[in-house]
Amino acid sequence: MRRVLALIAVIVTAILLQSTVFSQLRLLGVRPELLYLVTILIALQEGPNQGAIVGFTCGLAQDMLLDQPMGITALTLTLLGYAVGMARQYIVSPSPLVPTIVVAISTALGVAFYEIVTFLLGQFEAGFTYAVKVALLTALYNAVLTPILAPLLRRIVEGSRPRRVVRL
Repeated sequence: MRRVLALIAVIVTAILLQSTVFSQLRLLGVRPELLYLVTILIALQEGPNQGAIVGFTCGLAQDMLLDQPMGITALTLTLLGYAVGMARQYIVSPSPLVPTIVVAISTALGVAFYEIVTFLLGQFEAGFTYAVKVALLTALYNAVLTPILAPLLRRIVEGSRPRRVVRL
């Protein structure tokens, strides 16, 4: 129960920050995608199942609260969380740059997937160069935020794990 409440608090905080503070802080016209960042970091720490669950929750919350097309972000973040969680078993380097690189690549691919799906559904009217620009700049923005948010999120997730109980 403590774990669920901690994850809900992280998701709600990310939505509030994204819709208030980071909506005004734009890098060349692009804002960060904090829910992508939260999904990727939790999938890196916890694996594909937890990544997919958190991704779906983040995506559905963003779709409902930020007045976006229903289900597209939920689909994107669910697949992204699962894919990053599955890829985590192949990451063997203990380098602190690994989360930053994974976040940058995953964010670019996730935003590109979102744009492709919205294009296929007839809801994306911008050009190809704009779509690539948005995907790359969002990835850069999230990569810059990763060294700040990754340790904080790791501490919250590890602190919410249940204590080991030994019964005789």
